[in-house]
Amino acid sequence: MLCLKKNHDPRSNNELLAQISGRRLDIKKVLNETEQLFQPFYKKNSPSHPRNPSIPFKQRIIERLFRLLAKPSARLEPTRLSIDSEGNVIPNWKDSLDQEFTKLMGCIKLEVNVEDFGAVGDGFTDNTSAFKKAIGNGRVKVIVPPGVYNIKGIRIPSWTCLIGAGKGVTTIRMHDSAPKGMRLVTNTNHWRGNHHIFVQGLSLDWNVERLGDTAKTSTWGNHSSCLTYANVTYGWVKDVEAIDPGLHCFDITSTLYNYAGDGFRARGGSKYVWLDNLNGHGFGDDGITTHHSDYIWISNSHMCDPSGRAHQKGFSNSNGIEVDDGSRNVLLVNNSTARCFGGVEIKAHQNSSAASNVQIVGHISLNDNRSFNFRHIGHHKSTDMESQTAYNILAINLASIAPIFTDLYKESTPRGLVVSAYKNVVLNHVTFIGDPDYDYKGNPIVAIQYRARNVALNNVSFKNFKTAGAGIKVFGGDYGADGVEIRDVVIQDSTVKAVQVGASIQDVNLHNIKEHKPQT
Repeated sequence: MLCLKKNHDPRSNNELLAQISGRRLDIKKVLNETEQLFQPFYKKNSPSHPRNPSIPFKQRIIERLFRLLAKPSARLEPTRLSIDSEGNVIPNWKDSLDQEFTKLMGCIKLEVNVEDFGAVGDGFTDNTSAFKKAIGNGRVKVIVPPGVYNIKGIRIPSWTCLIGAGKGVTTIRMHDSAPKGMRLVTNTNHWRGNHHIFVQGLSLDWNVERLGDTAKTSTWGNHSSCLTYANVTYGWVKDVEAIDPGLHCFDITSTLYNYAGDGFRARGGSKYVWLDNLNGHGFGDDGITTHHSDYIWISNSHMCDPSGRAHQKGFSNSNGIEVDDGSRNVLLVNNSTARCFGGVEIKAHQNSSAASNVQIVGHISLNDNRSFNFRHIGHHKSTDMESQTAYNILAINLASIAPIFTDLYKESTPRGLVVSAYKNVVLNHVTFIGDPDYDYKGNPIVAIQYRARNVALNNVSFKNFKTAGAGIKVFGGDYGADGVEIRDVVIQDSTVKAVQVGASIQDVNLHNIKEHKPQT
């Protein structure tokens, strides 16, 4: 079976997907097909819902305090995708991003080497002062030669490039005496914001070992991560590895996380950021995460093997890639995850707006507990307020391989896909491959549930599931799903039922469902 280790080269993901699925898709054609499936849903306006008067008094007070740093959430037009001359999927704002990168290169007035400022890559010397002097006030390209450079955090101003010699060649490592809440690399001003920052060719080692056996490896908010862009406009991170952060490997975020309630977003979010060819492992919470930020592009990246130590043991929602609270217009292209709680989780906390307008084009999930998990926490049951912001997910060419039970979250059953509370969700060309010798304990592989609406699954295949309960289960009841269309499903070498539909569902359409039971 496929084995995606921490040094997996994610630039091979597109080719791996073709091998896994057994088909080489015409991505331009499939994109057009998927957008056509999505259009009828998008035209349905999601209603606005009044505040729920049953919200506890303490929670209402907390939300009102957060609103001092929040603004109402607004709908954005979804990012349009296209294919460039080399066959890469790109967002319609890439030309603008490229223009800003050209501006960045034109504004660099000086190229310096940190060793000229006294830095020593011996793995022992404290190089904090040398990096600070080399970076200065920006408009500089800072070269970091091969070696291991101990520091107590780097803060990068606008118009700055930080360039190493490559993953595993140049390592920036958190000093043993650095406090637990320190970010290894971040921008200089989270409140006023920064712009035009480029980090490339490094390994970033948060050095969690310095904390010993401490039960919780992070402090609060967006601290304790390897790389944090907070309130950054026009940012690039390429060819970077993140190692053992207390919280996140890479966090593209607002000045502060914000919990002002559904329908509100934080001020000071990041915009127009591209993350490419990243590796991350050993993270205390998530590998790559976004919060209250717009127009984020994550491509050709691999996140695996979290520690989960930012959470209570056994309750670790540690995801490979998480598109979280208030994020909008996020594009994921040809990424991979392995042995996480969630491979890709698109979500929000109960007291925040959900991520919306998220597009996934190509993803490999290996041995994640929940390969693809879309949910707005606390907006699931009939007694909950219906989510105002959980809408618009479009995904193609996904592969879920052998989801498993995990010690990260002991009570969580394996799933290839979960859709909860989200409206307008279209998935096209999805491959689910099980382990025929694994005990799935009668659980379904795909769960459409908890007030999910306007969900379409198209061109779905299942293989090698012998002990699951159903390929796709549409849950019914007082807070079940509705408005579900399932088309062109093939079950091979599996004993599971293809589709199971719960009670009291008004609108479920099934087309061309094929079951090929294994011979006994």
